[in-house]
Amino acid sequence: MSHSMSSARNIQLVFETYQKARLVFAQSMAELATRATNTKCLQNAGALELLSPLLSDTCAQVRQCAAVAAARLAEHDEAAARTLLDAGVVAQILQQINKYNVYYKRSALYLLRAVARHNEELASSVVRLGGLEQIVACLEDFDTQVKENAAWALGVVGKQSAALAAAAADAGALPLLLLALQEPEISLKQIAVGALADLSQHIPEAVADAGAILNLVRTLENQDPKLKRSVLCALSTLSSARPELAEAAAAGGALPPALLHLGHAAAPVCRAAACLVRDLVKHSVDLAQLVVNSGGCGPLVELLTAGGAGGAAVPAAMALGFIAGQSDQLAMAVIEAKAVPGLASMLQGADSEEAALAAAWALGHVGKHSPQHSLAVAVANVFPALMQLYTDPKSSAEVKGRACCALKQVLQCCLHRPALEPMLHAAPPSILKYVLAQYAKVSSG
Repeated sequence: MSHSMSSARNIQLVFETYQKARLVFAQSMAELATRATNTKCLQNAGALELLSPLLSDTCAQVRQCAAVAAARLAEHDEAAARTLLDAGVVAQILQQINKYNVYYKRSALYLLRAVARHNEELASSVVRLGGLEQIVACLEDFDTQVKENAAWALGVVGKQSAALAAAAADAGALPLLLLALQEPEISLKQIAVGALADLSQHIPEAVADAGAILNLVRTLENQDPKLKRSVLCALSTLSSARPELAEAAAAGGALPPALLHLGHAAAPVCRAAACLVRDLVKHSVDLAQLVVNSGGCGPLVELLTAGGAGGAAVPAAMALGFIAGQSDQLAMAVIEAKAVPGLASMLQGADSEEAALAAAWALGHVGKHSPQHSLAVAVANVFPALMQLYTDPKSSAEVKGRACCALKQVLQCCLHRPALEPMLHAAPPSILKYVLAQYAKVSSG
């Protein structure tokens, strides 16, 4: 009897040892796969082939670790993602996604996202295997992290192409993403907003028609800075797509909080708010006038000299340029808000090509309307700075082109002799002809 019991214990010990070994292997693979530099070595050693059977292991912990390890390898390397597809691992994961516990479901969704992230072809392969339906179904799961992983995967698939974004909408994703915005968890809200922004790149009308604008504006009431930034970026993506959607965003109440957040303590929020204002005003005179009437020029001008505020100066300058470009009256409102000194300072102290481009472009739009507008730009000593950018051998072709365009726009209206005279000696031929034409007008007058 004791011999029989001893044998049973020995047999059980063998199986326990085997399970521990499988778990240690899966955990080690998951840990090693966190480093992208290990990916090739693990693949060459046959890691994916060895992990594949462990995805259906009898031990829940082994299954989960194997799924995480495979997902990390696929995330780092497109070839690994293709291997998982070709070997039928993705199909296997989809068949088992509802068979096991929530931990496995989280890991399975991570794997789907990791495969789909590389390009449209791989994302389409996941969709063809029925991945989209499973992902959307997981948005209704009770577990918050399952919903988070599902929303994330959905955004990754949808942003690859218009066809995949439309397929996500057809699968019923949009109402569920909007429901996720109403959940209490900040991380779920943020990922859902990100997915809506990804889908908005391709199907902005569908996202707006689902009621996203009102829900996003309401979400701005949350005090989390990262969430605020994500929401403002999503609204910006929607507003940028079509004039009708920009008008819908303004009608949906997006403008007042956008202007309010231009002065937010968190720099990324300021930048996102400036981008939203830029993407609203670029479409029409009416929207630009609405921003001016709402007192938007002042906060935008403050961002020009606010030490960059997380890069907010560039979209703020572009917003002011769009406003000024819409009409001479709006350009005068920009001048009266003291934008020209701020733009001149930004141009002269530009620490990046992007800042120089934005400031030069905006100044061109401010000064192009009339001699009065041009005078405001000329007295700010902008011409020498633009000339420096245009003639500097180190300036890129784009910077030179933008500086040249701004000079031409402003010079064609300029009648300010003190600004024109120095240009007679310094301007290259391509600019000199505009200087001479205006100087002739001044002299004959």
